[in-house]
Amino acid sequence: MKMNETVVRDNPPEQETQILRHANVRAKLGVSASTLFDMVAKGVFPKPFQIIPGGRAVGWLESEIDSWILKQREGGVASNPRKRGAK
Repeated sequence: MKMNETVVRDNPPEQETQILRHANVRAKLGVSASTLFDMVAKGVFPKPFQIIPGGRAVGWLESEIDSWILKQREGGVASNPRKRGAK
């Protein structure tokens, strides 16, 4: 293939499924561990799933986190569960 040739694909490459662990989700959202736990407990953020049935490790699908972030933006809802102006 020459340097200036364009490759055309009939099908886009498959998107890899990524599992994010607690620290990755906190970093992606920019929240503390306690805030993330609180958001999950209040039902404002998706619950994690067990990565291995019967195991202790849990995680979130990155695609679900990305969808949640986009919904927050579309709805004008801040990702922080605290209400504005609350003391």
